Amino acid sequence: MPLIHWLTNNWQIALEVLLLACLFYFVLSFLKGSRGAGVLRGLAIVFLIVVVIFLTLAATLDMYVLSWLINRGATFVAFLLIVIFQPELRGALLRVGQNPLFTPFFRESWDASQQITEAVMAMARERIGALIAVQRSVGLKTFTEGGKRLDAEVTAELLVSIFRPGSPLHDGAVVIKGDRLIAAACLFPLSENPNIDTSLGTRHRAGMGVTEESDAIAIIVSEETGQVSVAQNGRLTRNVEEKTLRQLLHAVSSEEGFQAVPAKEAG
Repeated sequence: MPLIHWLTNNWQIALEVLLLACLFYFVLSFLKGSRGAGVLRGLAIVFLIVVVIFLTLAATLDMYVLSWLINRGATFVAFLLIVIFQPELRGALLRVGQNPLFTPFFRESWDASQQITEAVMAMARERIGALIAVQRSVGLKTFTEGGKRLDAEVTAELLVSIFRPGSPLHDGAVVIKGDRLIAAACLFPLSENPNIDTSLGTRHRAGMGVTEESDAIAIIVSEETGQVSVAQNGRLTRNVEEKTLRQLLHAVSSEEGFQAVPAKEAG
């Protein structure tokens, strides 16, 4: 067939056309819906009307000076395009950098344990009640289904804002898996341990309850005293210090296991 024969002999041209088509497609995709799209249309009209006409005249009538100016002006136009489309280019590069295909190679490590520790200590100082469950090998889907799905990156600011009084999500607990905050306003079963200190409230009992049914650890901040407690394996450790909490969370996030918190146990 003539077309196949032409493609066989001129495959470089076909490849060049394909690459240019892909380039134009991606450029238009990035500019779609932005102010740069209108600017691009205007530049295309100017190019077709002015540049093509002047180039044709210069080539036909041997206008060497005009041809030289147009060719040298291409560099200036390229610089001008970079200036005009700076916001669009910045957004395009940002989207490329956030693409999941490249994220594993360029993403900086995010220390979720540090973020949790900062949030817990900040809430302890302000006496903001909180209950945080850190999932390990046993899933907590049963509890997250009853809460509000978030699936957000763990940050100290987000955790504090969730538990701050007046927030629509401050009642209940949050569930964290890795560096993701899976859900908020979750309800945990209360511990049925008959030896629990009677002075402990519902938040502490719920923290112990979730660790009785899973291998998760639960961090509780008392709104009455600002005291930080950690529940693990159905047992509660009170008055946990910042350094100890950070080490514990770091061990869990590193999947190295963790040692019992060296503090006085309650119940």
